[in-house]
Amino acid sequence: MSKKERVVLVTVIIEAALAGLWWYLASMANPDHVTADFQQVVGQTMGTAMGALLAIGVMLFFIAARNDRKTIEDNMRR
Repeated sequence: MSKKERVVLVTVIIEAALAGLWWYLASMANPDHVTADFQQVVGQTMGTAMGALLAIGVMLFFIAARNDRKTIEDNMRR
């Protein structure tokens, strides 16, 4: 499995876990001990976390692609 494939796989798994957590938190009824804007805060926080992770995943994908190319070139030289 190439490094690109591993980065994509891990990013998808983590994003799915965050989406599941977001869905769980968003489906909770507002308990008495939280503020009235609980749903908005959860949405903004989870959306930001997922967006930041996706941006990091894209950068890691390009780094992994470069490393895969270097590995292939090094193997061709030998």
